[in-house]
Amino acid sequence: MLATIILLTLAAIALLLIYAATRPDSFRVTRTMVIKAPAATIFSMINDLKLFSSWNPCEGKGPGVKGSYSGPASGVGAGYAWDGRKVGAGRLEITDSVAPTKVAMKLDFVKPFRAQNTAEFTLQAAGDKLTIVTWAMHGPSPYLGKLIGVVFNIDSRVGKDFEAGLANLKALTERR
Repeated sequence: MLATIILLTLAAIALLLIYAATRPDSFRVTRTMVIKAPAATIFSMINDLKLFSSWNPCEGKGPGVKGSYSGPASGVGAGYAWDGRKVGAGRLEITDSVAPTKVAMKLDFVKPFRAQNTAEFTLQAAGDKLTIVTWAMHGPSPYLGKLIGVVFNIDSRVGKDFEAGLANLKALTERR
């Protein structure tokens, strides 16, 4: 009986490992929100990393997040590094900035796992003082990422943060 249980457990683990290997080699998480504000106003809240930190939901995830800015205050080359118990450690840097329609960032995560991803914000005017804002993140999905993705839905987990961040951005820009 014990041998059967062990064999079934090993078979289940093998199937899980094989299934993880068949998962896609990259991932993409995207959330979109319509904000009642001009694209230029929203763009400034993304392109300036200190303003970005005021609505980014990761900033509020636990006390003791240490952050430091580098490079210019905004635009290409502006950088922000963070280290915190709940949010891990890493660095982001603006790599592309096209006012008022796009901001792209390189994200280098160090803890709890190493990863290099790209975040993109696109802004599309949709009538008088309405802007469609899309926040996306994409990158490679190595085997460990695939295995974690079998247990934890990355789109759902990261998507919740994007939804919260876009709601914060909406509240801040619509008050202006």
